[in-house]
Amino acid sequence: MITDPWFYVVAVPAVLITAISKGGFGGGLGLLGVPIMALVIAPQQAAAILLPILCLMDLVGLWKFRGKSHLHSLQSLLPAACIGIIIGALTFKFFSADHIRIIVGLIAVIFSLNFWLQPSDRVPKKPSRLRGSFWGTIAGFTSFGVHAGGAPLNAYLLPLKLVKSEYVGTSIIFFSTINFIKLVPYTLLGQFTFETLTTAATLAILAPIGVLIGVRLHHKISDKWFYQLCYSFLFVMGVKLLFDAFY
Repeated sequence: MITDPWFYVVAVPAVLITAISKGGFGGGLGLLGVPIMALVIAPQQAAAILLPILCLMDLVGLWKFRGKSHLHSLQSLLPAACIGIIIGALTFKFFSADHIRIIVGLIAVIFSLNFWLQPSDRVPKKPSRLRGSFWGTIAGFTSFGVHAGGAPLNAYLLPLKLVKSEYVGTSIIFFSTINFIKLVPYTLLGQFTFETLTTAATLAILAPIGVLIGVRLHHKISDKWFYQLCYSFLFVMGVKLLFDAFY
C-alpha cells in the first residue's frame, strides 16, 4: 500500500470529488480524479487505483438511480463504447496520456462554447443511432486511458435535454458497464499490482459516502441550473485537460 502522506492529501479529495460528481451530475467532474492524483504518482498508476473505486461508486449509483435511464441512447452508446475500449487497449502503447487529454479537452471546450453561444430556446435534439455510436466509441476509447469518457458522452447526451435524473441514470449505467469491462484489459496489461489494489481498498470507503452526498445535491438543484452546471463542469474539464497536456 502507498504510505506517502502527501498521496492521501490529494487522493482523498480526488476520490470524494469523483464520487460526488457521479452521484449528482453524471460524473462530470470525475475526470479530475486522475489528474489530481497524478500530482504525486504516475497517471497510469492513478488510473489503476481509481478504476476499482469507480466500479464501487457505480454500484451505489445504480442502486440510487435504478429505473431512471434513456434506454434508446444506451442501445447505441454501449456497443460502440466496447469497440472504443478495444481500440484503446490495442493502441495503449502508441497513445500517450497527453494525446488523449488533447482530444478530450478540445471536445469539451468546443462543445461547451457551442452551447453558450447558441440561442437559449433551441429545441432538444432527437436520439440518433449514428451520433450515439460515434460518441460512444470516442467515450470508450478516451475512458480506457485516463477515465476521461465524460466529455464525449456529454457531447451526445446533453443536447437531448433529458430530465436530470434520467441523464444521471443513463450516465451511471454507461460508465458502470464500461468500467467493469475495463477491469479485464487492465488486468491483462498488468495495471493491477498488490500496491495498487491495497491502496484502492483503503480509499474505497470514500466511494459510497461521496455518491450519497452527490445524490442529495442532485435533488436540491433545478433542471435549469443542473444543465448550466454540467456545461460549466464540461468546460472546466476541457481547460484542465488541455493545460495538463501542454504544460
